Amino acid sequence: MKRIVEGGRLAGFGAAYFFASGAFMSYWPVWLRDRGITDPEIGTLFMARQMVSVVSVLGMGVLAHRLGRLRGMLLALAAGAIVMMGAYRLSYTFLALLLVGVVWGCVWSPTMALYDGVLVNEAKARGFVYGKLRVLGSIAFIAGTLICGVSVDRFGPPSVLYVGWAGIVCLLPLALLLPRAEAHRRDAGRHAPFGLLDLFRSPPFLLFMIGAGFCQSSHAVLYSFGTLTWRGAGLDDVTISLLWGESVAVEILMMMGSGWLMKRVGVTGLIGLGLAAGLVRWTGMAFTTALPALVFLQALHAFTFAACHLGAMAFIQRALPSNGTALGQSIYYALGTGATQAVIYQFAGLLYARYGQHAFLGMTAISAIGLVAILMLMRLWKGELLVGKHLS
Repeated sequence: MKRIVEGGRLAGFGAAYFFASGAFMSYWPVWLRDRGITDPEIGTLFMARQMVSVVSVLGMGVLAHRLGRLRGMLLALAAGAIVMMGAYRLSYTFLALLLVGVVWGCVWSPTMALYDGVLVNEAKARGFVYGKLRVLGSIAFIAGTLICGVSVDRFGPPSVLYVGWAGIVCLLPLALLLPRAEAHRRDAGRHAPFGLLDLFRSPPFLLFMIGAGFCQSSHAVLYSFGTLTWRGAGLDDVTISLLWGESVAVEILMMMGSGWLMKRVGVTGLIGLGLAAGLVRWTGMAFTTALPALVFLQALHAFTFAACHLGAMAFIQRALPSNGTALGQSIYYALGTGATQAVIYQFAGLLYARYGQHAFLGMTAISAIGLVAILMLMRLWKGELLVGKHLS
């Protein structure tokens, strides 16, 4: 019972975060269109938010690396997110939404990076399986998606903001349940054995960033224009929300079985599976909106997102010492996924405006590049700590 309570305390914050993410990821473009934003402008808004999040995530990661006090930082970021939701409510022009989105990127993206740092360290120190701690978050994502879909169907696009806001308000009390500091010594971050430039000089770490980062970034067209594509094909909002919910349901199954699968394919093998599945998923989405096909393609989210994410977290956990996890997480989120997605989001808007659904083929190319990087990493890295051998 004690372990269940401990696990619940660790997972609760993520549940609130992912509830809001479920609403935003599936229906935020619909909310933006309802405010008169064009497709290229949607791409620009996503890109601007991602670009500023690169600097913010990296800066917060360096700060956490030095201080090792993640709970206080998460509390401050949660308070900022609540305020920025109010700013979004009052924004109606492209310029206003752009300015609010820039500030939003400063508080929302670092939250996930720092929280994952808590989970990775606590899982390692207390014997939890990281994937199982993330399951509650995935369930909350499904709830956010379904509730948002039903709300849009009944009350229209403005309800997207309020559904997401409900999850964000819960972040503050749930942050208080997190550990005050990481499982390692409180002053460990001040004596970390490596820094930012050391990781940039590591060939295995750079290959990991390209492979895992490109796998996650290949979702850019889906996240920006998936719902709009399916709406244009005649699917109703409840069905669309169920498609989003399905993708996270299979993600949960993947996380529950992550230990079994990792033992068989390895850390880099999980990321490779995600990239290989991306070749199939994005090519399929470029040519069909038939519901049976979409059900199958959304099921591949278990690999393109979940398997890749689990592999990425396991790589950071095994390749870096505990007092370097926050820095490694932040570099991965800021540059591996954030910077890459920022560029791809902008091109996604331009590609979608010109080619529509066929913009997904660009994500197939991204997956192929990432797969090459992971195959190279498999040959170079054999599971050892990067400190000492590759960072010296």
